[in-house]
Amino acid sequence: MRYIALLRAINVGGSSTIKMAELRALGEDLGFSGVTTLLQSGNLTFEAREAALPDLEQRWEQAVFEKFGVSTTFVIRTTPQWQAMIDANPYPREAADDPAHLLALPSKHDIDPSAVASLRVAIRERESVAAGERCLYAHYPDGIGRSKLTTKLIERHLGTLVTGRNWNTVLKLVA
Repeated sequence: MRYIALLRAINVGGSSTIKMAELRALGEDLGFSGVTTLLQSGNLTFEAREAALPDLEQRWEQAVFEKFGVSTTFVIRTTPQWQAMIDANPYPREAADDPAHLLALPSKHDIDPSAVASLRVAIRERESVAAGERCLYAHYPDGIGRSKLTTKLIERHLGTLVTGRNWNTVLKLVA
């Protein structure tokens, strides 16, 4: 089975840096095959026997902590689950016209619809959000960098950890 793994808050601020070559080597040491990385921001794919996603996430999290001393969260999906997330995108126009400002934010746990309603009330600018199965989609028409719709705000309202990737990266990971 092929998996897509996202590391949360890796290589973005400088404090939790892991070299992608070392991450690939760690995956091979763990017995995974076909380990590849994409960009320097904690995206990887690998092949493994079919396993429960929480078990795979915990295995990677523990190994990264033991090897690199970095405590991070992994969010893992099978490639069919990733493709289903793409197919369920509620923002097809934005995906085509403005993919750099459309984020998929896969979540560690299920997303409660009432939490999404609460998050929408907290949005003060032109951003919009929609929930899918264990994924929040967010469009930032004015850009992401200065937006007040931060991961911290999203997680506070949803009650679950998320990690975001822009639509260009989402498509590259499935390819």
